This record gives sequence, structure tokens and C-alpha cells, in this order.
Amino acid sequence: MLSPDSLLPEFPVLNQTIHGRPLVYLDNAATTQKPRVVLDASRHYYEAINSNIHRGTHHLARQATEAFERARQTVASHLNAATSDEVIFTSGTTDGINLVANVLALSGLIQPGDEVLISTLEHHSNIVPWQMLCERTGAVLKVIPCDEDGVLDQAGFRALLNERTRILSLTWISNSFGTVNPVAEMASAAKAVGALVMLDAAQAVAHTRIDVQALDIDFLAFSGHKVYAPTGIGVLWGRAALLDRLPPWRGGGEMIKEVTFEKTSYNLLPFKYEAGTPNIEGAIALAAALDFVNGLGLEEIEAHEHALIRSAASALSVIPGIRFFGPADRAGALSFQVEGIHHYDLGTLLDQMGVAVRTGHHCCQPLMARFGMTGTVRASFALYNSQKDIDALAAATTKAVSMLR
Repeated sequence: MLSPDSLLPEFPVLNQTIHGRPLVYLDNAATTQKPRVVLDASRHYYEAINSNIHRGTHHLARQATEAFERARQTVASHLNAATSDEVIFTSGTTDGINLVANVLALSGLIQPGDEVLISTLEHHSNIVPWQMLCERTGAVLKVIPCDEDGVLDQAGFRALLNERTRILSLTWISNSFGTVNPVAEMASAAKAVGALVMLDAAQAVAHTRIDVQALDIDFLAFSGHKVYAPTGIGVLWGRAALLDRLPPWRGGGEMIKEVTFEKTSYNLLPFKYEAGTPNIEGAIALAAALDFVNGLGLEEIEAHEHALIRSAASALSVIPGIRFFGPADRAGALSFQVEGIHHYDLGTLLDQMGVAVRTGHHCCQPLMARFGMTGTVRASFALYNSQKDIDALAAATTKAVSMLR
């Protein structure tokens, strides 16, 4: 069983007071804190092997290149990719989704009248790139509706699928409501009509095991900072056979085989999609983060966090006028409002009591509009959170509500 109290010393940032109160950090869906092994990996890179990679013959260049490519192997193993060539380092989920949307637009695979299918639950980063693709290609954006519990309407989804559907791009776990979508079943249905499938795994990566070979998908993207790694590093996984056929996106160093003024030939995977000097330190630190969570056990982390969410919902449910959003079986996040109280005011008072939560639309404005609101308070959980954090959240929320009323 996971022991969050024993893990706290591994996260230096959590050992501080905010406004005279011990920090209770419940904004993990926005970004997770970093354990010492990740901080040490970043520091070691800059102190011991800092160099550019792949092109140098000197000792530091070889050391940095080996560490960077070991990191790629670590990510491939974490995702159960068929080959590490399917792992493309990006700056994060947003970058990965934009990469796919742009290369599809360039490929000619998307034609006027074709359809791109997303859902009501999507983060803006899985909406806007597809809108831009539709503007460029003449494709049409379609949206899967959700019910009052924030669960996708499966009958509505299947009604939208047709021979014109070219890609389904879907969040695995809603960053706002914590809804866990049945991605395997939905991917299989999309593949049955010949569509490509992309998963936004930004929220899933820290909370559940990912096996890309077991899923009937073509692309998956996640951000390192959601899984205890630094910001500015992420991964796009894609099926090698498909990526080989698609054109490059950004041009520059590393993504080329040979350049002349008359013509350029492009590099093999994964380098075809990694133009320029990459975030070397970030990739190495991401590997350290993945080793850290795998050492603890993703199944143990998942069970621990589910228990915390259930406990938080139970503790907060006694507050008069509270309303939770999303299904009872959530993952990662618990979003709520209290009748007559603005979410920003509530979040501000919680901060004064040392409790860090997120308020606002959580980059999901269309979802907020679906429910006729501008935002919620969102508490989101990680492996280092404990029942003491839940108790502090409940006590602070109760006190804040009494003050605001």
C-alpha cells in the first residue's frame, strides 16, 4: 500500500508554509511537484554531461546522447511501444496534438467535407488545433455530446461516426471533471469506419497504466509535468508505419538526411519530427520520473488516488449547496461549485488557509458553457496527497463557505 507520508521528504517544495499554514497542494491536474530523483537528474545533466546530442564526437556529447536515447527507451517501455522509434519528444501534449493536426493537414489525407470528431470534454489544446485543421482543409468539426453527469453520450458518438470520419481525437481523462472515457471501445468503433484515433493522455499518464499496443489507436500525447517531470517536455507516440508515411512539420537540424539548395531529404523516425536541439535535460528527467512512478507501482497509485477522491467527495458533500461535476467514478480531479459563491472567491480563501486548488474554466470553456457556468473549483490529487490533505480541504472549504455567506 502506498504511504504518502513516507514520500513527502522526496518532494522538497511541499515542505513549506503558505500564509502561515502548511501547504496542502491539490492542483496536480495543472502540474505535479517534482521528486528529488527528478531534480537530481536535471542537475546531473547540467553539472556532468551538458552537451548537444547526436552530432558531437567528444566525450560529453556521447554521454548526453546516450542518456537522451536511454530516456527514449524508458518512455517506449512505459508505453509498451513496439519500438522506441515511435517515441517523439515534444514540448508537451499541446505540441503533440498540434504536430499531428499539422502533418495531417499537409498530408492530403483530410479533404473538404471530411469530418474530425472530438468531444465536449476536451481541453482547448484538443479543440483549437482541429479547428485550425478544418479551416485549412475544408473539413468539418463534429462534437460528441455529454450528459448531465459529464459522461459522453455513446449513442450520440456512434451516430456521429460515418465513412467521412477521418480522425477521432479524444481525451482519456477529463482534466476538468475527472471523467474516464471508455477509450478502448470508442477507438475500436472509430477504426471500424476507417478513422484514425488520437488520445490526449495528459491526465491519464500519472493515474493509469498505458499500453499503446493494446489500444487500437494511432497517436497518443502526454506532458511530462503532469507525471512529476519538468515543464517543457512531452511525448507524442505514433504508429511507425503511419508516421513514416506522413510528411515532416518543422524544418531544421536533425530532421534531415541531406540538404542542398535544390532539395532536402528527410531523416528517419523519430528524428524526422525532432527538428532543432531538443529539451535534452527534460527528456532525461522525464525518464527519471517514469522510473519513479513505476517503482511505486501505477496500480497502487491509482488505488490510492481513487480512495482520496471518494473521501474528498464524501467530506465535502455535507456542505449545503455544494454541487459536484462529473461521474461518481472519477480519476484525478474533483470539480465542484457552492451555490451562491463564486469559484474564484472560494479558491482565494482556500489559498489564504494554505490549500492550493484551481479555479476557473480549466481551459474547457465549451464544457463550462454546456453546463451554463464560467468555472468550478477543482481539487486534483497525486501520489503524495493523504487523508490529512482531504481533512484540510474539507475544513478550509467549510470555513470559507461560512465566511462568504
